[in-house]
This record gives sequence, C-alpha cells and structure tokens, in this order.
Amino acid sequence: MNADLSRRLLRDMIRIRAVEEGIVTRYSQQKMRCPVHLSVGQEGPSVAVGAVLRPTDLAVSGHRAHAHYLAKGGDLPAMIAEIYGKATGCCSGKGGSMHLVDERVGFMGSTAIVGGTVPVGVGLALAKSLGAGDDIVCIFIGDAVLETGVFYESASFAVLRQLPVLFLCENNLYSVYSPLSVRQPEGRSLAGVAAGIGLGTSSGNGNDVAEAYDLIAAAVAKIRSGGGPQFVELATYRWREHCGPLFDNDIGYRTVEEFEDWKARDPIAAFTARLFAVKTIDDKWLAAEGAAIDGEIEAAFRFAEQSPFPEPSERFSDLYAA
Repeated sequence: MNADLSRRLLRDMIRIRAVEEGIVTRYSQQKMRCPVHLSVGQEGPSVAVGAVLRPTDLAVSGHRAHAHYLAKGGDLPAMIAEIYGKATGCCSGKGGSMHLVDERVGFMGSTAIVGGTVPVGVGLALAKSLGAGDDIVCIFIGDAVLETGVFYESASFAVLRQLPVLFLCENNLYSVYSPLSVRQPEGRSLAGVAAGIGLGTSSGNGNDVAEAYDLIAAAVAKIRSGGGPQFVELATYRWREHCGPLFDNDIGYRTVEEFEDWKARDPIAAFTARLFAVKTIDDKWLAAEGAAIDGEIEAAFRFAEQSPFPEPSERFSDLYAA
C-alpha cells in the first residue's frame, strides 16, 4: 500500500466520521425530520471499497448507507439536503437518510428494507454481464441480511450465472438489539454460509482498513477476471445507537465492557498511529485535512439550510404507483 493510498483511506475515514458527527451535533434542532442510522466506528470497510471500485462500477446499500454513499463519491451537499428534506437533496427531499442515490458515481440506491437492494444489485450485475467490459456491482449488506430469503435466492442466481457481484458484509454483531447469539447457531461463520451457496469467500478485520482493502481488492480482482461472485465478511462495530444520534449502552442489549473494547479498536486512531509511525503523515497534514473537511461539512449544512423545500405540486412526482 503506497503513501497516497494510505492518506486517501485515512482522509476518507476522517471525513465520513466528521460528517456523521456533524449530523449528531445538529440532530436535536429538529430540522432533520427522518431517522438516521450512523456508521460511527465502522468506517473502514466503506472507504476500502470506495478506494477499490471504479466510477463505472455500481453499488447499492441498505439503511445504514451514509458511509457507502460518500465513499462511492456521492455528493455531500445533496446528501445533507436530502436528510433535511430539501428539494436539492439527492432524492429531491422525498427519501431521507435511508434512501440515497447518485447515478453519476454509480451509487444506485439504498433502502430501509433489510436485504431489499440485494436482488436489485444482482439484477444490475446481470445487466453488466450482458455488456462489454469488466465492471462489477457491490452490494453492501449487514450480518442480518443473511437471515433473509432473498439473499439466498439472489446469491444462488449470482453463482449460477457467475455474475460480477461483490457481497460486502459489514458484520457489526447486531441486528437492531439482537446479537448473533440469538440469531445464528453458536460457531456458525457467515462467510461459511456464503461458501455453502457457492460464493467465493474471505473474512477479516474491518477495523483494520489496510486489511480490509487487501481483501476487497483481491475479491474484486477475482470477479473482474471471471472468477464469479465473491463474499467478503468484515468484522466491525457501530458505536452509536441502532437508529439515532445517541448512545444506547444503558438499555442492556450490549455491555459497556464490550463497547469500550471495540472503541479501543477505533479504525481511525489505529491507522493514524500506523501512518505517523512510518512518517506517511504528520501533524501539519492532519491539521490541514481536518480544516478542509470541516469547511466542506459546514458548507454542506449551510447549503441544506438555505435550500427550499419541495413544492407541494411535486409531492406525487418521481413516485411509483400501480
């Protein structure tokens, strides 16, 4: 991993966290009138994928999609405006946090329905397979998606047709408040389940962004060379509550000790220390990047605040109806 790539990965993680912490500090103003599912603490897999994929590759995601959207190159002001319900949002203010689209960079959409974009992503991969080139489709999923029937149907079809699709599983241990221990038999590997379907699989530490990058790059190289669909499982952990800007360690579904243990594995702090140790970055670089990111975020929120709400006459446009 060269110095430029290392700096990009770190900067992208810092940027995504700063954006989401910006949402946290403003959420109580009641101007973001939609639920938000934050990825604070699990930025590694997103930026690793973003650094591997090409602009012409496609991606879809689920309800915790801010990091995926931004890592794929999505427009930050349009994302914040969407969360504010403004007409300048990436879905014209009608989708909110869980419905983000930026076709210009190949981010084809996210949805609140667990597993809902899996067949969409496989369909996009089928379309890619019928054309020229070696573009791929990345489907971001959480560990709970492997408990949906549509995952097995879609993954089986992808294996049957050897489609150019990457299933990127961010395993943060919980489905809302339910740990893996009450959802899966003890000792079951999600990557092992995927392998049983016929997917090529690998797994690793999602909080080590360099390891995540290497695993994803290897999987994508296999797909581009005709090796069929791949499944990469990356262990990570969200710090904040399942839905919302607060912490929820007091309600009993996870222990403070577990939270503190994972927080000590902060992907940003760990990679920052590594890059300082090899002199890839210094305090001056960190301060300059932080200032630039803060300025970008302030401008994005200002854009959202100043943007108009959609006109009432637009309330039924861009909607699907039977």
